[in-house]
Amino acid sequence: MSVYEGPSGYELADWRRQINDLYASVRAIEDPVAGWWLWHETRTDLFREHPVSPIAESERESFGGIPVFNYDSSLRFEVKLDAVLGDALSVDLARDGTMTYRPIAQTLGLSHALGGELTVYWIAGYGGGLFIPFRDETNGSETYGGGRYIVDAIKGSDLGLGPSGGLILDFNFAYNPSCALSDTYVCPLAPPDNRPPAPVRGGERVL
Repeated sequence: MSVYEGPSGYELADWRRQINDLYASVRAIEDPVAGWWLWHETRTDLFREHPVSPIAESERESFGGIPVFNYDSSLRFEVKLDAVLGDALSVDLARDGTMTYRPIAQTLGLSHALGGELTVYWIAGYGGGLFIPFRDETNGSETYGGGRYIVDAIKGSDLGLGPSGGLILDFNFAYNPSCALSDTYVCPLAPPDNRPPAPVRGGERVL
């Protein structure tokens, strides 16, 4: 979820549409590793070729790909959600106004592997949607210092529900927000308390 301050709104809409379609394709693939390869390769192609890529235009032709950790099956979870109440958070997104999101649930099923759970947020405004940003011990060295996203309804980045009806959280699909790559974007960063104690070495790394 980022605010782009460059090309046309149509180009940004196309970027979001392609990301949405990508996740729909990933959800349709039974093998998580095959879905992850599609996700990684498609995002690399978009970063190299799309007009609103966060990679500078002068660097796209030589762009070698988004660095990622190797796929780790232990970082894929199906979690239940426990409803919570909490104060809303507001973030100034420059010319796109203020984004407000509020906690609505906490995950149940991550503590045994990551040492803690994550808060699930609901984006306020028309349509709404889930938003799960997180921080971990890799931030600032192996991954972007401001944290990463694993679910963002605005872009359709959501792996859906598992066989038992729980939310699929596969940290191999964690990605850096676009502001990690370009100052033409303004991104809501992960709240400091949405930080499991264990390092999460899955998903995208820093370039």
